[in-house]
Amino acid sequence: MDYITTKEFAEKVGVSDRYVRMVIADGKIDGVVRKGSRYMIPADAHLPSDRRRLRWKDVPEQFVTLFADIQQKVAKLNAMRPLTDGEVARLRDDFMVDYTYNSNAIEGNTLTLKETAMVLEGMTIDKKPLKDHLEAVGHRDAFLYIEDIAQRKTRLKEAEIKSIHSLVLMDRPEDKGVFRRIPVTIMGAYTEPVQPYLIEPKITELLRENEQRKKAMHPIERIARFHLEFEGIHPFIDGNGRTGRLVMNLDLIRNGYPAINVKFADRKRYYDAFDAYYRDGNADDMVFLVGQYVNERLDKYLEILR
Repeated sequence: MDYITTKEFAEKVGVSDRYVRMVIADGKIDGVVRKGSRYMIPADAHLPSDRRRLRWKDVPEQFVTLFADIQQKVAKLNAMRPLTDGEVARLRDDFMVDYTYNSNAIEGNTLTLKETAMVLEGMTIDKKPLKDHLEAVGHRDAFLYIEDIAQRKTRLKEAEIKSIHSLVLMDRPEDKGVFRRIPVTIMGAYTEPVQPYLIEPKITELLRENEQRKKAMHPIERIARFHLEFEGIHPFIDGNGRTGRLVMNLDLIRNGYPAINVKFADRKRYYDAFDAYYRDGNADDMVFLVGQYVNERLDKYLEILR
């Protein structure tokens, strides 16, 4: 059987080393052995269900294993910091084109992955709409913008959301960065976007609730729930999906996680997660989707930096 130290176990499950020792003293982790002054814990051990002293007090049971795996990988990545400029550039370049292609493709952009790469290098694709070119460039610029402002460890603000949208919708100067002024419907959705006069108060309320959730909710669950609720408000006339995914990545980066890339090939699973929330009130599908994408990105980063 493989064993790990209390410190390694604490990093894995996202609690303090002191709390792990308290739990061991209470006899609540099976299989612990003592070697001199150190406790060694089975590598496959779990924290008991009583998690009142967890950093995030209300981690639902179904997410514990996923979140613990993520926290362990974040700790490994943090141990490799600070990264060199070359390492940062490589991680960004490996991600940028793929992310821009997939996020735009989900919303109907017709550029292929290769064409997206060419457009971002300054080329023009024959017989493809100017709108598709501008969407690629705008999305790239918006991602660079969120990377920049992510360094400011402040709460998410309405002004940041509007600034991101302004870059995403660079082909629509009259609509960019402006909350919609007409009612809209989302074909096939189980929710009706709020009326225009309710958008600003609903966004304010969502941002306030997002801050309150930080006290008890694991960041990934909180960010996934924010994304579900933001898209339900549907504050802009166009570009809500791209803006929402960029805002999600801004919050992930600010919390020490890598940005994620929801694949065009996963769009049905992505849309089904919205249906599960607005039809059944169940956010689990979106939380798992976001968490699994974070986990995959961490694996990729650790592989590249190995």
